[in-house]
Amino acid sequence: MFALADCNNFYASCERLFAPHLEGRPVVVLSNNDGCVIARSNEAKAIGIPMGAPYFQIEKLIRRHGVVVFSSNYTLYGDLSRRVMAVLAGFAPRYEVYSIDECFLDLFALPFDLTDYSLRIVRTVKQWTGIPVSIGIAPTKTLAKLANRLAKKGQSPAGAVLDWSRLLSPEQALASIPVEDIWGIASRSGARLRELGITNALALRDADPKRLRSIFGVVMERIVLELRGTSCLSLEIAPPPQKQIMVSRSFGDRLSAQDDLRAAVASFAARACEKLRSRRLHAQALSVFLQTSPFDTSRPGYANSLTIPLEAPSQDSHLLIGLALRGLERLYLPGYAYQKAGVLLLDLVPSGVQQGSLFAPSGADTVRSASLMAVIDRINHSFGRQALRFGSEAVSAQWRMRALLKSPAYTTRWAELPRVRAT
Repeated sequence: MFALADCNNFYASCERLFAPHLEGRPVVVLSNNDGCVIARSNEAKAIGIPMGAPYFQIEKLIRRHGVVVFSSNYTLYGDLSRRVMAVLAGFAPRYEVYSIDECFLDLFALPFDLTDYSLRIVRTVKQWTGIPVSIGIAPTKTLAKLANRLAKKGQSPAGAVLDWSRLLSPEQALASIPVEDIWGIASRSGARLRELGITNALALRDADPKRLRSIFGVVMERIVLELRGTSCLSLEIAPPPQKQIMVSRSFGDRLSAQDDLRAAVASFAARACEKLRSRRLHAQALSVFLQTSPFDTSRPGYANSLTIPLEAPSQDSHLLIGLALRGLERLYLPGYAYQKAGVLLLDLVPSGVQQGSLFAPSGADTVRSASLMAVIDRINHSFGRQALRFGSEAVSAQWRMRALLKSPAYTTRWAELPRVRAT
């Protein structure tokens, strides 16, 4: 038996946690650069604010209903996610963190009533972290997803928990779920399924899995079997080896000056290298890309990328920043208003097992590089990210994202901890 624990309206719940006066009020969270809606409280959903709506298009609706708006605060969300997952991990012998707000738990052979046990999980997570969760229980991961969906919609007599095996009419529940809302089915596949007369989860469950495999591939066959109660997707206890790391941002303002772009690309490369070292990996290639807005038809458009192979695998920020800036020089064309850039580290291999090279740096150089990077990471860990940074990152700050409505770093910065006053 699988249980899927999913945080309710996670980003909005994180914002409410430190502003309890917002309970019951509509809350939305905006994407990078305060562009569009990426999270909504139930109250915001009720007044008709759609997911993904551009902020400028719904400003009147927001003002009319007194909606509280926040810029994305990913540091806060990431920290609260880690706390929630740590609590959930204590309730099952095996678990899989599926996303920032979802976790699969293995409840097989636990000597408890699973609904009562899951309600206890819900209460504990709420009490210890302040984040509300819903739980769906089922014999397959796909059905656990659907059970969770029904629990969130208030279709469970137990409230925040729904056990698929206790549904009076599983067929009726499946018939109520559009085929596009099933986990693993993209909109394009959903449209093709509808052309075949398969419009909901019940019709998909009853379809011929072999025929669907011949049309869509093995993934669709597995979804059909999972809907029938045959588990095809096991828990991923250990994440698969990471093959690439990307850091990219849309700029707060359109950039034309090369120095502004250099600072952005240098910062992206430095951040990618920090992630690389934290995961004990080396990169064998680096790619840098640059683009204007694809939606701005009033100005000429341009998009390009460049991939540079390394002579030997590396995790050295100095080397990789230099390569990224060299790539930017080859990509940059004057006269364009650039909206986005990014750095991608490719062909990652574990530290210590990379293939040697006749032209690689000497052993002494490699040791000095590793020692220098360790010092930089240690200082930044102790005194805050970018306490120590490369000069090319500091040339300009014009590229930084807009976040005019961002909440404080309540849990990760001493100066921004919440203050409580007795009255």
